[in-house]
Amino acid sequence: MNDDIGRLEDLGVRLIGAARRAGADAADAAVVRSRSQGAQVRMGKLEELESSESDDLSLRVFVGGRVATVSADLRADMDRLAERAVAMARVSPEDPYAGLADPALLAPDRPDLDLFDPTEISSEALIDTAREMEDAALGVPGVTKSGSASASYGVTGLVLVTSTGFSGSRQRSGFSRSVSAVAGEGTGMERDYDFDSRIHAADLEDATAIGRRAGERAVRRVNPQKVATGRYPIVLDPRVSRGLIGSLLGAINGAAIARGTSFLKNRMGERVLPPGLDLVDEPRLQRRAGSRPFDGEGVGGERLALVEDGVLRHWILDSATARELKLQTNGRASRSSSGVSPSSTNVTLTPGARSPEALVADTHSGIYVTEMIGSGANLVTGDYSRGASGFLIENGRLAGPVSEFTVAGNLLDMLAAIEPADDRDERFSVVVPTLRIGEMTVAGR
Repeated sequence: MNDDIGRLEDLGVRLIGAARRAGADAADAAVVRSRSQGAQVRMGKLEELESSESDDLSLRVFVGGRVATVSADLRADMDRLAERAVAMARVSPEDPYAGLADPALLAPDRPDLDLFDPTEISSEALIDTAREMEDAALGVPGVTKSGSASASYGVTGLVLVTSTGFSGSRQRSGFSRSVSAVAGEGTGMERDYDFDSRIHAADLEDATAIGRRAGERAVRRVNPQKVATGRYPIVLDPRVSRGLIGSLLGAINGAAIARGTSFLKNRMGERVLPPGLDLVDEPRLQRRAGSRPFDGEGVGGERLALVEDGVLRHWILDSATARELKLQTNGRASRSSSGVSPSSTNVTLTPGARSPEALVADTHSGIYVTEMIGSGANLVTGDYSRGASGFLIENGRLAGPVSEFTVAGNLLDMLAAIEPADDRDERFSVVVPTLRIGEMTVAGR
């Protein structure tokens, strides 16, 4: 993409010029370019080898208090595309909050965040890596078959041009490995997985280690018991705890607040997490999954304490939702071919002082949840009910596997009771350790 940045920026400038000639008061144009390659194997045989490339062009125009967005590929006729966008805007309903970002907030600098690795991996190497993971998983005693193993890499890029004078580009690479393993026989089979995903290829975890861990996880789940219905202290594995904090992020997203569809809509300035805990969003961290030098509107976001010392301090905002809420955007706009919406970047929850093992030991008796099933978090009411599986905690240690039970509670109570361990994992855009969340109602046998 680097070779084409100048050409794509010129294309954006021409498209905005065409929109202005067609009658737009303001406009912005974005090109999202992506390229990826991946291989998937199952039981030693190649199941899928795919390669894809795409260039998506979008034009957003503003006419009076109306807005419209159109998308096309790079071969589109610029004048006709602009005319169509303006015609659509003229018949769209008025939106008093629509508009480009305030020019004073546009990113004056574009720091290099080390988000691009030019390494290219051949199809043969991807296949070999997938087979290596699968072989390692199958080599774990008790594993009976593979669910599949895959390896992939790709690059995505964005070029953004606005009629207010912003022009910028960003590019990100991604490398991933994943494998699932099956243990047991017949109706007693259990499945689990492991994976790694990085911006730089050299940071990827060893394929054999990923496969072995997936196999070990699957074997541990064999012969699960049914847990008795009751109230239990719950500890969430990081694979699950990230989802809980993701629900909090969804509830403080400016779009949900503006629509009035969040259980936190009237909670600004109130305690939503225990004292001492911060939830911080930082878009300009080096070599991190959610980093970006500017957002989908060209605004350069800064470090933002969404929750500080347990107290809710900020919504996640783009320009439109900020105007509706009588606030100022904090540079959290995400861009897609369908338009702009608010989203978080790199979010980190304050880690605790104790290890996960110490947290489990202190729990004494309860359930350690490793997997949630279904989408049972209601962000309008805060009600929470999901199927789950995991392990009993007995005498402060993980005991046998349990499955086919439901945990239920309310997000306000769950968030207010969380206690984090110290095992933060910075591979992800949402960095959350093991969490203990107090007692919840468990429906089992």
